Amino acid sequence: MKKNLITTLWVTASIWIIFILNKIFFFVDFNQFGIRPRTVNGLLGIIFSPFLHLNWVHLISNTIPLLILTFVVLQFYNKLYVRVSIFSIIVGGFAVWLFGRSETNHIGASGLIFAYIGFLFFSGIFRRSVKSIIIAVIIIILYGGALLQGIIPGQEGISWEGHLFGAIAGALAAWIYRKKYKNTDKIKLV
Repeated sequence: MKKNLITTLWVTASIWIIFILNKIFFFVDFNQFGIRPRTVNGLLGIIFSPFLHLNWVHLISNTIPLLILTFVVLQFYNKLYVRVSIFSIIVGGFAVWLFGRSETNHIGASGLIFAYIGFLFFSGIFRRSVKSIIIAVIIIILYGGALLQGIIPGQEGISWEGHLFGAIAGALAAWIYRKKYKNTDKIKLV
């Protein structure tokens, strides 16, 4: 648990460090390296966008869910954490690059946050284990409203595409990895 907490803090600290470096120490706006749909430069954003944030409000609004969900994925699916994260960033980001609105720049960790929500929820369904189902129910109670609201088009300044494709990437990761480490997914009743 201690190792998972330390990893969670480092992951979350990384977005803060990059934001502070961008705002205080560098003369280049890192945010230009976000996902710009169907542009060659926008392909770099697939990897960089989760670490970039527009302002303090954007950064803070992603910090709490990223902290909680990173810890939950690490705690319950530790051996899958890196795979799920990389898969979600690449698949979700590429879908945003391919299908996102033209002339936009998609940045922020919310695509990864929605991927974790999708992964945790659908792991409960696909694994059919007591623990996974309990986690899925808790995730829907905590984040169900945000999930539904976040994928609705038309909200100014919100990448609903990033949210939607992040959630889809997380669901795909849950399906792909549904049988990985399944025997460690059981709750033992005494």
